[in-house]
Amino acid sequence: MGFQLTLPDTLRPRFQESFGSLYRGEGDDAIKKLSKDLGSPTKLISVGDVTTFHLLNLGIIPDILIVDDRTKRVPASDRIVVGTKHKGFTEISVDNPAGVITEDLMDAVRNALNADKNVRIFVRGEEDLAAVPAILMAPEGSAVLYGQPDEGVVLVKITLDKKEQMKDLLTEILKGQAHNSEQIETIRRKLDGYQNH
Repeated sequence: MGFQLTLPDTLRPRFQESFGSLYRGEGDDAIKKLSKDLGSPTKLISVGDVTTFHLLNLGIIPDILIVDDRTKRVPASDRIVVGTKHKGFTEISVDNPAGVITEDLMDAVRNALNADKNVRIFVRGEEDLAAVPAILMAPEGSAVLYGQPDEGVVLVKITLDKKEQMKDLLTEILKGQAHNSEQIETIRRKLDGYQNH
């Protein structure tokens, strides 16, 4: 299983702050609004079943999608589950409990970024924190999308500045963890962007 990072409750509000722009609206409406600002990202990464469903519904195909067949911690509807199973994707499955980022999830995101095909990462457990490794690892010029429950969809355009913001949050997360310095070094190295490998 390897190591895992746990997001402490005290940092949850920091994580829930939008790292990008929030596009308000339900379903396709939010995606239609943000699609005007999407441009042609280096990599497009979609996190979450509902966001991914509406993206695919509008014919916008992400390079990587990360889903767990759940929405707001309850099973997603059949329509959504079926709607995120797109034929053009290679499937990777990982175990990742709620509120943590496992080494397996980090590796899956990195492998997907290095793949020259579209990848669907299916998370057994929860993908609520998958945006963290996605933002840290994606090359500059990429875009990460994730849902903000009952509000809309967040679009994060990956810049050096955004990565630094997320690194600061990662440092806060690591402070409270019982990892030894070697593990922390490994975590930082893994999350430091795929172009360094």
